[in-house]
Amino acid sequence: MDRFIARANIAHFEDLLAAETDPQKRKVIENLLARERQKLEIAEHQSEATGKPSDPIN
Repeated sequence: MDRFIARANIAHFEDLLAAETDPQKRKVIENLLARERQKLEIAEHQSEATGKPSDPIN
């Protein structure tokens, strides 16, 4: 479930970033995007380590 949510957040932040032109807002979105990518990486490593199956939806 964590991976599903992280992927959805990443897609959302990428969409926001594509439309945003304000440099300060872009920086905030870039930071949020980086955090979500890190969360996804951690969740994927934990899944591999525990042998849990992939998210049922993805």
